[in-house]
Amino acid sequence: MFSLNSNYLKLKAGYLFPEIARRVQAFLDTHPEAVTDLIRCGIGDVTEPLPLAAREAMHEAIEELGQPATFRGYGPEQGYDFLRKLITQHDYAARGVSIAEDEIFISDGSKCDGANILDILGTQNQIAVMDPVYPVYVDTNVMRGRSSDAREDGSYEGITYLECTPENAFVPEIPKEKVDIIYLCYPNNPTGTVASHAALSAWVEYARRHQSLILFDAAYEAFIQDPNIPHSIYEIPGARECAIELRSFSKKAGFTGVRCAFTVVPKELMGITSAGTQRSLHPFWLRRMTTSFNGVSYITQRGAAALYIPQGKAEVETLIHHYMGNATILRDALLASHHTVYGGTNAPYLWIKSPQGETSWQTFDRMLDHHHIVVTPGSGFGKAGEGYFRISAFNSRKKVLEVAQRLSHS
Repeated sequence: MFSLNSNYLKLKAGYLFPEIARRVQAFLDTHPEAVTDLIRCGIGDVTEPLPLAAREAMHEAIEELGQPATFRGYGPEQGYDFLRKLITQHDYAARGVSIAEDEIFISDGSKCDGANILDILGTQNQIAVMDPVYPVYVDTNVMRGRSSDAREDGSYEGITYLECTPENAFVPEIPKEKVDIIYLCYPNNPTGTVASHAALSAWVEYARRHQSLILFDAAYEAFIQDPNIPHSIYEIPGARECAIELRSFSKKAGFTGVRCAFTVVPKELMGITSAGTQRSLHPFWLRRMTTSFNGVSYITQRGAAALYIPQGKAEVETLIHHYMGNATILRDALLASHHTVYGGTNAPYLWIKSPQGETSWQTFDRMLDHHHIVVTPGSGFGKAGEGYFRISAFNSRKKVLEVAQRLSHS
């Protein structure tokens, strides 16, 4: 009989969001009258229409594919030059950062890249993750055999957890021991907090000193409002030698259902082989992409490219203004009802302290039962998330105003 990857058996319970969906469905099964009243603020999915500039560009691309002279089949697995060039100019050069076009790899999502990057990294690496943490970082390492069994609290032997708390402003302290791969996410999911230039500089210095790798998830960088906060790890001197950056069009441009993102792998980023020789990661990732991926569709990439023209930029700004406006409304309502709130000023997520004596899942159940609001329990993001819950600002203004009204009685 064929064998299975038994690492999947180590996974503790279900993935967070399917578990939320299960509980919500169980509630609706017993309270069918609540189906029209339920407001979902859990999963961070967008609600507003795609920017017109992207839609028009995608329509034009469809027409191109309908004509023999302009039809296209397989595209380059690492992305079309027209999109990679725009990314280098607008996302990096405009901020004084030098990134070559061929260091950018277009993909169908940062979630996918964050998992797939493990294919080119050795299994003996010591992994460090923030706690609370986006669950995908942990689960994908467990699935690939980079951990031992789960502990009672849901954490895993073999993975280093870097606690993020109000005391350290949700930026983990530099570990005393050496770790090989560090996952950093800023603006942070789930806490909605950011890291200063000084904080990121300390991590880059650590990574260079120990020859470690930083996997920097910047999927929410477009929501940063503070001009002093870095948008890219590469704004930090030396980061090209120790960091891979992941970015996405999902949240800033409503592409969650369209699927388009990119990962930056600098050529001078070096790792060590089993034979003890140093090699650049860039050709490893290029080979992985060209072997296991057929690229993002031409239609999608034309839509993403249109986000960089003046009309597209303006429409993206409108979307960001809408969601950050939602965050302000929710934050004000929570503060007015005497909740302790973090985030919501440079990211579309709010991280809220549960009432004293109430667990994260108890808060989830109370918000669902009493207020018909779906939130995300903080414990689903790790041990340090216990006693908190997350609210997403991705919603319509009408629903956010209703949530704010309900929260005033929570």
